[in-house]
Amino acid sequence: MIDAFPIWVIVFDYIMGMTMWTLIGRTGMSLFLPEDSTFFFMRIFVRVTNPIIRWFRFVTPGFLIRPLVPLYVAWFFFMVRFYLMPWLLGYDVMGMLSFPLESDIAHAIYRIGS
Repeated sequence: MIDAFPIWVIVFDYIMGMTMWTLIGRTGMSLFLPEDSTFFFMRIFVRVTNPIIRWFRFVTPGFLIRPLVPLYVAWFFFMVRFYLMPWLLGYDVMGMLSFPLESDIAHAIYRIGS
């Protein structure tokens, strides 16, 4: 995957992907834990994602319930990764494994399993 794209594209996608998955993780954790929980992972998710959620507060509709706001913000990161980056860089999107981050993780899991 690294040979197919310039390194800045890989780094940008990794940052966007980790941000997106962290926001999704916070949404999942918020289904079971309150936002002010003392659980270590929940505190990390909240601390890391609160600035990102604040940046997107201008485009976040007010009718969304609070636990779903991180998922809504993650959707923006997905849209950039799935539609904007391929359009700007001129490559085809053929599903989830077209993302460099997820593709590398899938290949690592395959290597471990075989």
